[in-house]
Amino acid sequence: TGRALNISEGGLLIYFPEQMEIGQHLRLKLFFSLGSELNTIEMLAEVVWMDIHLGKDWGDYRSGVKFIDVSSEDIRKLENFLMHLSK
Repeated sequence: TGRALNISEGGLLIYFPEQMEIGQHLRLKLFFSLGSELNTIEMLAEVVWMDIHLGKDWGDYRSGVKFIDVSSEDIRKLENFLMHLSK
């Protein structure tokens, strides 16, 4: 379990309670709300970088992941969410 902080169409920044390895593949399920609707996106992602973050509220390890397998339906959900955020 981790906490996503920053997301784009290609990847995201996640805080994890344990260290992830660069190159490790993760099956992710992201939850976000758009208006009153709760959305879920599932994907396969790869850890591309990792560093230690000492903030107790976020967890100890900060990782950047890139999306490597996302359904076209979930890509549309993500694009709609990002477009809504930019307004």
